[in-house]
Amino acid sequence: MLMVGLLVTLAVVGTVQWRANAREAQAADAYPPSGQIIEVDGTQVHLTMSGSGPDLVLIHGASGSLRDYTFDLVGRLKDRYRVIALDRPGLGWSDRPHPGYGGVWNTSAEPPALQARVLQAAADAVGVKRPIVLGHSFGGAVALAWALERPEETAGLVLLGAASNPWPGDLGALYQINSSRLGSALVIPLITAFAPHSRIEDTVASIFTPQQMPAGYLEHIGPEMSLRRTTLRANAQQVNNLRPYIVDMAKRYPDLTLPVEILHGTEDTIVPLRVHSEPLAQLLPNATLTRLEGVGHMPHHAEPETIVAAIDRVAARAGLR
Repeated sequence: MLMVGLLVTLAVVGTVQWRANAREAQAADAYPPSGQIIEVDGTQVHLTMSGSGPDLVLIHGASGSLRDYTFDLVGRLKDRYRVIALDRPGLGWSDRPHPGYGGVWNTSAEPPALQARVLQAAADAVGVKRPIVLGHSFGGAVALAWALERPEETAGLVLLGAASNPWPGDLGALYQINSSRLGSALVIPLITAFAPHSRIEDTVASIFTPQQMPAGYLEHIGPEMSLRRTTLRANAQQVNNLRPYIVDMAKRYPDLTLPVEILHGTEDTIVPLRVHSEPLAQLLPNATLTRLEGVGHMPHHAEPETIVAAIDRVAARAGLR
């Protein structure tokens, strides 16, 4: 009986791994790197560059990739900026830093400061100088870390629905489970193998609420890339472990004197305005907060021209225009 149970278990595990491998291979074939790969101390970082002008760095949020920006925003900016969009460590086509991060049994998460340093090194390699740095959601925390790491070499910040201040409570059971060793080994492969496309579409659509997801967005970003086991682990661990780093970073925000434009939707329930951007605007000495009435968590899709105008204001305030 014991042998039968063992054989059944092995068969189930083998089926899960086979299906997960197949789905990951299909995603990689459908969504190969769209830019160039830069090696930073053995870690590969994926970025795209478009246009010419002052340097503008774009850092995406949780579960995403630089494709969120190449869908629309980059096209609106490349006529007057050199736009550098990067995949954050562990997401898209960027590796997690080596050693110390990654692997089935790992529970360590890259601090925003480490992510910023990795992305800065990749940006240095392509000649980025004194950039404006734009960050959305989790990417806002990394953008703030970028400025804290290099306050004199950062022209300004544009923060969109940015995770910037400590929040009450936790982020829910799924993040806690998936960032644990058992969740990493057992739950994440099941998600990769069997998450239905309808569930994926509903999840992405919910991020845009109360706005509608733009037509063609899902096909452009390739959400299946975010369901790869390595990416699911990286995302869960980074998000679930973010808060302590935010607590420490917030103490240093008053030291940032560079121009900052903060834009946040009033209907954002994922990263609430009152918890994050309202207190952030009080902590930063040279910040302007724009409340986007009726907008949810994706302001760069809901009001792209407003975002472009904010970038132009930072450029002017920083003396780049």
